Amino acid sequence: MDGDLAMKTLKLQIVIVFALALTVIARADDGAPLSEQFNIKLPRGIPSDLWEYFVPKDNPLTASKVELGRRLFFDKRLSVDGTISCATCHDPRFAFADNKKVAEGVGGRRGARNSPTVLNAMFGSSQFWDGRAESLEAQAKLPLISPDEMGNESHEQVVARLQKIDEYRQLFKEVFGGPVTIDGVARAIAAYERTLVSGNSPFDRYIAGDSDALSESAQRGFGLFRGKARCNVCHTFNQAFPLLTDYMYRNTGVAANNTTFEALARQAAQAARNNLPMNKLDEFARSEGGQSLGRFLITGNSLDIGSFKTPSLRDVELTAPYFHDGSAATLETVIRFYIKGGNHNQNRDWQLEPINLTEGEQRDLIEFLKSLTGDDTRRMVESGTSDLQRPAFDVGQLNIRDTRR
Repeated sequence: MDGDLAMKTLKLQIVIVFALALTVIARADDGAPLSEQFNIKLPRGIPSDLWEYFVPKDNPLTASKVELGRRLFFDKRLSVDGTISCATCHDPRFAFADNKKVAEGVGGRRGARNSPTVLNAMFGSSQFWDGRAESLEAQAKLPLISPDEMGNESHEQVVARLQKIDEYRQLFKEVFGGPVTIDGVARAIAAYERTLVSGNSPFDRYIAGDSDALSESAQRGFGLFRGKARCNVCHTFNQAFPLLTDYMYRNTGVAANNTTFEALARQAAQAARNNLPMNKLDEFARSEGGQSLGRFLITGNSLDIGSFKTPSLRDVELTAPYFHDGSAATLETVIRFYIKGGNHNQNRDWQLEPINLTEGEQRDLIEFLKSLTGDDTRRMVESGTSDLQRPAFDVGQLNIRDTRR
């Protein structure tokens, strides 16, 4: 992985801006525009060109592939004991996150990190809190063989199990023209996840010109977000890339919640100066509290010690608890954490500093954050909908059809 993340992210944003400005449409392997392969009615606030850009040409979407991915996403048979599915940690009832501090896998085994929402995950240049997967396809494979998640010994074990199921043998033949493969599993799940797009929030309507879409309190909060509170330093927003994140990795001090972090950080910094080998990173990862080192475990760069990805703020009202360790139960707790400038440590991001917000200003800021909740996402959560018989999840009133049939 490239340790110079800032340059990598800047290059990605430049590419996106030019791609949108020139209206470049990605094309599938057969030469047809992706928009002709698979139609999707995107919610207000999510540009169609942006969505097109993030659908890889080597995994074009079709309705049958999305349906296969949906079935796999909700199928507990992917886990070694039949108790855990992707949806266990990414549940529609919790806006495709869960309501636990950290993820729980087979046998009640607890991971080290909170489950982020899958809504709009397709727009990230990498996946997981530490960015260890470069795509949704790569991400889909890793929980299958994690002892703390689905618990399989190998990908071959998963494939052998699915290949015994008549439904999957038929679907894989239809979608991919052959038997079950782990790459096919990953590609189908990733295709489904690219339909999980959330927008059409009060904020989107406000930006589009509806001045009544936000309450006066939320409008004041928006002003604070861009000004005094300095939230937009990390949670950037523009209409070409409206995810309210820069997808950078930053140390805000959350890692210092772990009592072993300071000692580990010093050891990690010393090891980095000595050009540590990759097996040393694995040793750090396995040590008590080692996961608090964050992005450093992937890059070996001392600047990444205790750094984690800046999450999107869309639907943030619905995805508590917050932070990579789930240590903040409410938005109020999050605001108070940043008011004090996070937890001090020698690796804390230089742009983070204490700010002075009154109680009223904090309430206004929270009202703005609540305005980032998509209308359809809110209805989904409030209704507790998780009907697996639907052809596909319909956040944003998705209109899915395979035009090649």
